[in-house]
Amino acid sequence: MAQGTGSINSDYKDWEWSDDAGERARLLQSPSVETLPKSAESPGNGPGATSALGAVFIVVNAALGAGLLNFPAAFSMAGGVAAGVTLQMCMLIFIIGGLVILAYCSQASNERTYQEVVWAVCGKVPGVLCEVAIAVYTFGTCIAFLIIIGDQQDKIIAALVKEPEEAGSGHWYTDRKFTISITAFLLILPLSIPKEIGFQKYASSLSVIGTWYVTAVIIIKYIWPDKELVPVEIPTSPSTWTAVFNAMPTICFGFQCHMSSVPVFNSMKQPEVKTWGAVVTVAMVIALFVYTGTGVCGFLTFGAGVDQDVLMSYPSNDIPVALARAFIILCVLTSYPILHFCGRAVLEGLWLRYTGVTVEEDVVRERRRRLLQTISWFLLTLLLALFIPDIGKVISVIGGLAACFIFVFPGLCLIQAKLSEIQETRALSWWAQVSYGVFMVTLGAFIFGQTTANAIFLDLTA
Repeated sequence: MAQGTGSINSDYKDWEWSDDAGERARLLQSPSVETLPKSAESPGNGPGATSALGAVFIVVNAALGAGLLNFPAAFSMAGGVAAGVTLQMCMLIFIIGGLVILAYCSQASNERTYQEVVWAVCGKVPGVLCEVAIAVYTFGTCIAFLIIIGDQQDKIIAALVKEPEEAGSGHWYTDRKFTISITAFLLILPLSIPKEIGFQKYASSLSVIGTWYVTAVIIIKYIWPDKELVPVEIPTSPSTWTAVFNAMPTICFGFQCHMSSVPVFNSMKQPEVKTWGAVVTVAMVIALFVYTGTGVCGFLTFGAGVDQDVLMSYPSNDIPVALARAFIILCVLTSYPILHFCGRAVLEGLWLRYTGVTVEEDVVRERRRRLLQTISWFLLTLLLALFIPDIGKVISVIGGLAACFIFVFPGLCLIQAKLSEIQETRALSWWAQVSYGVFMVTLGAFIFGQTTANAIFLDLTA
């Protein structure tokens, strides 16, 4: 994209409440990305230490996660393999485009995190909406993670105690609500309290290996199926033309790595938009193969009877699948604190903006407020996870928000960035880019509205 003669947000006075942006940029760095605070650098986005290959790994790391468990059910809802794969391929073009736009706007605005780019490029109102959306999205994802823990523990415990899996058949200590609660209090809460989460980077890398293992197990189980695994029915086409859109929340949730993409871009040795375009294309193609392998093989193994969490469809006594469940539990145990950290940092940033207090002046109260925010967040997500039956209901809601991060906010940033350029004449490429931004905003708004309305309708009629 050609950059005009103007620079976005070259004067912070155009947007108030941004004095503390450097500190919040540091707070929201991905734990896998080592960069200096903006205030400690020379003007501009200086080069980091991450190679292009390292950036590919980090982006894949950010994209892959426990959301892949829902892909076989998404293929079923879309109406089969052809519909699911086609929808993924079409959306991937815009997913990659959004990542490139964010890098372009990060350079133009000299900002280093997703929400700061939106603040600088689009202004106060979209910036606040973006931060609120991040908080809600991370909150909903934390709920999904706790539900996934419960799903996997149910199967593991059923295999260990060798009792039927039906509700009410176990002892009090095998009850789902008890096992989720005890795991959350003993493991997740202590990891969520610290102010920094750099120590999570190694566990996060291990969790990515776990997601690859899960995909491998699902593919192998399809190629060499167990005799008792017989699909109920395998749809080959959507029941209605709108049914294919039911897979959109899962696809958006799975490929959403845009919030962490800006820090990754700025951590590169050569933070150039062209190089970044190649990085995210390779990363998204890798993610596409993983999600497609999981979705296609899981769907063809169980057909229309596949569970929202595909691992729940396998028998409890299957040892390779049991190991996959253990890996998924590890994945969400390390991912919950990271997502909570991002949500908490955004809430902290909003609080500092509205109170006008700087980080340096608020050190003592920050500790008390962090404990209150963490405990409140933890208890609310745990309470909701105990009474929401499956991850499909949560993903159907937060998947719509993921569409905002993938389409709406990058589209708005592109439109505003191009409008801010000082040019005597508007070239055809300028109009094409503005039109592309408008289309992205329109598409994202449609996906958000359609998935959210559909989720509410299904909840009301359930």
